[in-house]
Amino acid sequence: MLRFWEKRTKTGILTEHPEFDEEMAKIRHELKDAVKKRFAGSLAIRMVDGGSCNACEAECNALSNPYYDLERLGIRFVASPRHADVMLLSGVQTFNMLPHVLDCWEQIPAPKWCITLGDCPAMAAPFGKTFAVKGPAADHLPVAHHIPGCPPSPEAIIRGLLAFLRKI
Repeated sequence: MLRFWEKRTKTGILTEHPEFDEEMAKIRHELKDAVKKRFAGSLAIRMVDGGSCNACEAECNALSNPYYDLERLGIRFVASPRHADVMLLSGVQTFNMLPHVLDCWEQIPAPKWCITLGDCPAMAAPFGKTFAVKGPAADHLPVAHHIPGCPPSPEAIIRGLLAFLRKI
């Protein structure tokens, strides 16, 4: 036990990444300013799953943890499309889910934007276009921005949201 603590005190904390933390702090600051400028300080996102493996949703859940904490930046996930500004769409557009995705899109008040998340909505995933898959999402919705990855990391999602805010 003493050897463990001797080694621990010599090596220090290995889980910290100061360069990444500094870079994320800059991105958070720019993201907060962009949300404040373009959405009066509050961006509401409706997460919609068009038929995915839920990996993208798990990464989006990580955005609410204390490390990323999108709420303090003015970005929040909402349960109703009627309260949303942006639809964040993940998954291939399956035959059964496409009507629900389109219904959600119609319920979002204008002005509205669609951001696709992950490789599935762009049909870059290993799923082909079959009778059950009606993708890509761009065939059915006006996609304003795409965040690539399978699944994209929380950092990639934050960078994608920032790129979207710069674009509009």
